[in-house]
Amino acid sequence: MLNPVSKPRQTRSDKWRVGDNARPAVQKYRDFADALRIHALNNAFNLGDKVYLEFHIQMPKSWSKKKKMQNVNTPHRVPKSKDIDNLIKSVLDVLRPDDDGCIHHCEARKFWAAEGRIVIENKS
Repeated sequence: MLNPVSKPRQTRSDKWRVGDNARPAVQKYRDFADALRIHALNNAFNLGDKVYLEFHIQMPKSWSKKKKMQNVNTPHRVPKSKDIDNLIKSVLDVLRPDDDGCIHHCEARKFWAAEGRIVIENKS
């Protein structure tokens, strides 16, 4: 399972910062990008021109069991948290780094879940 990570807004200096010098948000995204690339390579997955994305956002550990049960598989609607456009951008930039402009149709949804994961499907 791969937890969805939004693409952060990077500065020029982020390009040169690595390891301990990288900002936490940037390092988290880089780790996510590496894991997604490896997963796609291991499964011989190529992103097509029409894509369906489903983001399952892990519920906070601080939530009670009751609150988690009430919210599982419900739409993730938290303002200023994991914007869907940044989640989409994180996936497309990793799986189509040079030609994500070729994608002409993209559907995306985000839900609360017990464990984070991403569903990626090519549509015909």
